[in-house]
Amino acid sequence: QVQLVESGGGLVQPGESLTLSCVASGIFGINAMDWYRQAPGKERELVASITSSSSANYADSVKGRFTISRDNAKKAVYLQMNSLKSEDTAVYYCRLLTAYGLQYWGQGTQVTVSS
Repeated sequence: QVQLVESGGGLVQPGESLTLSCVASGIFGINAMDWYRQAPGKERELVASITSSSSANYADSVKGRFTISRDNAKKAVYLQMNSLKSEDTAVYYCRLLTAYGLQYWGQGTQVTVSS
């Protein structure tokens, strides 16, 4: 059974940190692992991605504040978010791409940055 479970979202104040987790089961041949986000009234956007060899890329808006990492043994991807801003408020989704051309999305986790 394929499962992609996200966790770690919540309500924080500006300047604080959160770490999101996404753990997969029943998925094989995972290549790239990404984090996307979607704010109210906006399109979903790519926040960060990491390849199977752990090469990472980031959206300009989060460079220097967010760090993506992965644990291949656990089939997990993480997003460490520091110095959070109100504009980071969104639902965050993980996405996994496999060597077989398949993609899987997590259910989303809400991140709210507000004082």
